[in-house]
Amino acid sequence: MLSYLLRRLLQLLLIVWGGVTILFLLFFTLPSNPAELLAGGSNRAPDPAVVKAIEEKYGLDDPIYVQYGKYLWSIARFDFGESYKTKESVNDTIRERLPNSLRLAFWAVAIETVIGISFGVLSARRRNSFVDSFTTTTAVIAGAIPVFVLAFLLKQVTGVYAFEHDWPSWAQLPTQGIGPNTWWAVVMPTAEQFQYLIQPALILASVSTAIIARLTRTTMLEAMNADHVRTARAKGLPERQILSRHTLRNALIPVVTFIGIDFGTLVGAAILTETVFNWPGLGSKIAQSAATGDLPVVLGLSVVVILIYGIASLMVDLSYGYLDPRIRVTGGAK
Repeated sequence: MLSYLLRRLLQLLLIVWGGVTILFLLFFTLPSNPAELLAGGSNRAPDPAVVKAIEEKYGLDDPIYVQYGKYLWSIARFDFGESYKTKESVNDTIRERLPNSLRLAFWAVAIETVIGISFGVLSARRRNSFVDSFTTTTAVIAGAIPVFVLAFLLKQVTGVYAFEHDWPSWAQLPTQGIGPNTWWAVVMPTAEQFQYLIQPALILASVSTAIIARLTRTTMLEAMNADHVRTARAKGLPERQILSRHTLRNALIPVVTFIGIDFGTLVGAAILTETVFNWPGLGSKIAQSAATGDLPVVLGLSVVVILIYGIASLMVDLSYGYLDPRIRVTGGAK
């Protein structure tokens, strides 16, 4: 177990290093010069003297390999530099934005897990019935509609229609911002905070919920036809025990894989959702900084996203042994 964990941690470091290298080469070898963007903006030609001063200040006139080495060393010290635009520390931006993204991703994953697995199990148990057709069709429709379309439709209903027609106060939900930002136990929202959280969380979870429902249905049908399940049923075990101990746990392995990877993805890739609902997370900040050429912010926040993605993948691997005792996280683990 220890040797396996050490190997996976080494793989995580290699993943982070590879991601940092690709991002560095992508942003620092682009035709546009960050110093020119900072000196002249987008509306006027930059002063060459100002451009040179900025390049000297930030080391942009150094050879690419020198810049790369300096950046790797700063990341190793968890120093992501400062923003070109605001002069604020990128570390401060991470401390401010990361909790918001983690909370939003946590609740999106919680919603998609509960609803997706429940619908998938129900659909598998009622195969070829009206319930199966309804849940499958609903999942296909939910997965086909773009996220930003669902977001604007929901905002129209709760932010415009609900107020115009004097719906109950609990149905009149705010459509912008994070609200009072009051939480207990780190991720649990207060009643007022929940009003700001529920809509972006539902929208962020919409597509993944549909995927989980269909994936659960498929894996459940395969597990229900396995030899050991038929043997358990022939021995007269209660159907509920067969479902929980012999079917669902085996069927959940690919589902857990998707959920874990999806959490790592949602932390930094919720750009559309965070932008539409003005949720101050990592995704929206990365998009804003990329548009203005603020490379230290883009790189620093992207490194955090890569690290979270790798940790989520590691947790998924470690969960396999619990879900299926036949799988062991040893030297031969898969």
